[in-house]
Amino acid sequence: MNNNKERTLHLIDVENLIGSPNPTPDCVRWYHLAYQALHVAPTDQVIVACSHHAAPNVFWEWSQGCHRWRSGENGADLALLKVITQERISERFGCVALASGDGIFTKAVAGLGKQGVNVTVVSRPESLSRSLQMVAKQVSLFPYPPTNLDMIGTPL
Repeated sequence: MNNNKERTLHLIDVENLIGSPNPTPDCVRWYHLAYQALHVAPTDQVIVACSHHAAPNVFWEWSQGCHRWRSGENGADLALLKVITQERISERFGCVALASGDGIFTKAVAGLGKQGVNVTVVSRPESLSRSLQMVAKQVSLFPYPPTNLDMIGTPL
């Protein structure tokens, strides 16, 4: 019998993980493959969020999983927070991997922890909010891409 609570839900804010609102296709591909290799099991569920502006590159280069597009200030964050608050995560998953360092997730991550969900925050060191780091069960610092700056895009 398949127990969904044994699966992990991956909530990925692509622009935050990459550190750019304008990630190039090569950059999105590198982060997708690196994240996939380090964190995602075949039975896990993946939800990838970004702005409409970044959506074309993200859609083609991070094709695994469901996509949520939302533009505006904190657009991807708000799209992922909607998933957390409206999709009964604690009833369906034992673990959540949140690929973002944004402090806007602190309250939601603390709430998931109180409901018995093990939350791992995956972030670049310079974008990890101290408050988010404090409430997460685990923190995984994400590796940097090769030093080819052309593939990164415009920094945040």
